[in-house]
Amino acid sequence: MKDIRDSEGLENFVEILYHETKVAKQLIEECKERNRFYLFVNSRSIAKRIKDITREITHAMSCIPLASLDISLGIREDIDRLVNNMQNAEFKAGIAEEEILEKIESGIQEWNVDRSYANKLLVSIAEVVGASTDRAALKKELEEFKSEIENLRLRKDKAEAIQMDQIIALLERADAATSLADREKKYLMKRTFLGNQPLEPLQSFYCPITQEVMVDPVETPSGHTFERSAIEKWLAEQDGHLCPVTSTPLDTSMLRPNKTLRQSIEEWKDRNTMIIIASLKSRLSLGEEEEVLQCLEQLQDLCEEGEMHREWIVLENYIPCLTELLQAKNGDIRKRALDILCLLAKDNDDAKERIARVDNAMESIAKSLGRRIGEGKSAVALLLELSENESVRNWIGNVQGCILLLVTMLSSADNLAAGYAKNILDNLSFSDDNVILMAKNNYFKYLLQLLSSGHEDVKIRMTKTLGEMELTDHNKSSLVEEGVLDLLLVLISRDNLEMRIEAIRALLNLSSLRKNGQEMIRKGGVRPLLDILLCHTSSQSLRELVAAVLVNLSQSTTLQDSGESQVLMLESDEDIYKLFSLINLTGPAVQVNVLRVLYAMCLSPSGTTVREKLRQVKTPCFCSLIFNCMLSKIKKQCVVMQFRICRALMLCV
Repeated sequence: MKDIRDSEGLENFVEILYHETKVAKQLIEECKERNRFYLFVNSRSIAKRIKDITREITHAMSCIPLASLDISLGIREDIDRLVNNMQNAEFKAGIAEEEILEKIESGIQEWNVDRSYANKLLVSIAEVVGASTDRAALKKELEEFKSEIENLRLRKDKAEAIQMDQIIALLERADAATSLADREKKYLMKRTFLGNQPLEPLQSFYCPITQEVMVDPVETPSGHTFERSAIEKWLAEQDGHLCPVTSTPLDTSMLRPNKTLRQSIEEWKDRNTMIIIASLKSRLSLGEEEEVLQCLEQLQDLCEEGEMHREWIVLENYIPCLTELLQAKNGDIRKRALDILCLLAKDNDDAKERIARVDNAMESIAKSLGRRIGEGKSAVALLLELSENESVRNWIGNVQGCILLLVTMLSSADNLAAGYAKNILDNLSFSDDNVILMAKNNYFKYLLQLLSSGHEDVKIRMTKTLGEMELTDHNKSSLVEEGVLDLLLVLISRDNLEMRIEAIRALLNLSSLRKNGQEMIRKGGVRPLLDILLCHTSSQSLRELVAAVLVNLSQSTTLQDSGESQVLMLESDEDIYKLFSLINLTGPAVQVNVLRVLYAMCLSPSGTTVREKLRQVKTPCFCSLIFNCMLSKIKKQCVVMQFRICRALMLCV
């Protein structure tokens, strides 16, 4: 056996390990200095460099003559296992990263990808590298990425610089790359040089088979170009598979995309489209109704053809013209204008904000919600697009009557329109003011959510809203069915006095409906209320509210149907005695309501039992107590109330 220090293979391994470690450290230092976007788009080459380093180290390790060295069998096995693991190791980007890299390559090849593609691509890169997707942050990352390319040029790394230039050109189509003002300036400058008249297509743009301008031109080996679908159909239908021009043998596998011609056709189309878009604007403003409708139809077709056209329409400043048409008398014009605005707003925050900033635009859109079904549906679709933008949401919520119309639309027979309205309300629920407006218009979903999980101050505000609202019986019933009692009964036990007062006021409002009062008794609501009333530290205002709630609860037990289970207000003798004792221990307002509670209990199905228990508390001074209550402490009550109290006391005696 050789001494380990005399092994030539081991010496070679140490030298290679030293060299490759140095290379690895250099790679680490390079990566530390690079922008995150740059590292991501170069992740494949970085993975390859790591793989090369690993391969060199692995090869050197495999050349060590382990059998001839004086080392233990266990160490040899460990080294063999390590070599095997390193040989099988894979270094590549993750699945999500690879998908994004493939989209970058596809976007470079398809030179005319739209702004939306670039926006989504930029956000995807930011998310995968852990960068913020905020617009300002994206712009900063992109600027740092561009500075990396300048460094590449300084290092004279031309091949990589060209590749990075292509990626930058793709990502610069995103909104975050340039401001709307910059894009508008660039567009108008380009459009100014185009002239005012559309150009006729060149003869080379036409397919020899269809005699129409080609969309996807492909070239044959003989140099002739055809529309792909047309030549493929020709070859499929003709015997012999011959070129229609040269009659030479031809197969679909021999066809190649004519990218140069396709780009020329696209540029010709874009030039003419820009001129058409510019020319329609004056006709839209000055034309008769029929002409305006024709212009709008043409504009809508252009919008639907591609996102680039929508961008040009925005940059041509059509939005103020379109919003003005929302006030037109012709409903078809209004609907068509709404549809176009919706297309312009789709995935375009700049367009959304432009629409919102036009005077009376949001009011006009909201007004269309209440018009005929087709126009209302177009309006709600536009509002849904606008509500996706955080800053525009504030405008929507502030438009008078808008939330009312959206809530009304929830019950629309058109399920799609109802779904749009629901999604808009979802987007608007970020604001407590909007949630309260929804509740005041009979939509309580988000109020109940905030009542359940909102901050303490928010819960107080929501309970106060419930206490102050003039609720219909239907609303009161629906709220209880949706679980509001459970939430409020928790809140009345809180230490926060304001919270307790507002929660009890809300219970007072809800319990005025007989079946709600019974449900509150079933849920054990009487006990915490009675504890507050009996507690000597409770404020007078709190006691008065509690006593008023107990009146509603007691009255809910007086007219119970024979078929329903009987609800008892108080089952404990002690509770009845304590409640009766409050007649002499509390202020006039509480006294009146305590007597009303006792009176109602005496009229309930358990009235006989209640009267029997009250007779048991009669004392020599009982009549004096009644007399004093009626003359000295209830002087300000109405005559009817005095009569009811007297009657209640007579029943008790």
